[in-house]
Amino acid sequence: MTKLLFVCLGNICRSPSAENIMVHLLKQRRLSDQVQCDSAGTSSYHIGSPPDRRMTAAAQQQGITLTGQARQFQSEDFERFDWILAMDDQNYRDILRVDPTGQHHHKVRKICDFCRHHSDQGVPDPYYGGQDGFRDVIDLLFDACEGLLVFLQQEGSISQG
Repeated sequence: MTKLLFVCLGNICRSPSAENIMVHLLKQRRLSDQVQCDSAGTSSYHIGSPPDRRMTAAAQQQGITLTGQARQFQSEDFERFDWILAMDDQNYRDILRVDPTGQHHHKVRKICDFCRHHSDQGVPDPYYGGQDGFRDVIDLLFDACEGLLVFLQQEGSISQG
């Protein structure tokens, strides 16, 4: 079982979207039994909160139901997950800071590294923007998650389906 953790700042917009998009893609490809997904935030701002209602609406327009409850990233997550996927450069640095010895740095990647069609270097935080920003994040995360699935299949973490 390959375990993925998607991480953003508050765990109410980007990372739960990535988690639920990946779950959706895994179900479509009948790979749910090979991959487990979760999400977390680097901050404690929204612990216990459901996904943001605007993000939920944007995801719903693409057939994705956002579920989950915000939690904060913990050092124990390095042991629990095979891959830790940061939404942007700041999240990436914040995650690495929790691992000062660098023992788990090889597990941490930026989700946009897996994009096949978008050239974005990070997933922008739509929290303070308009509805278009939420829709753009969903499109970007679909691209990144599809690319991540291809990567996991090519490296042998999961079967070809």
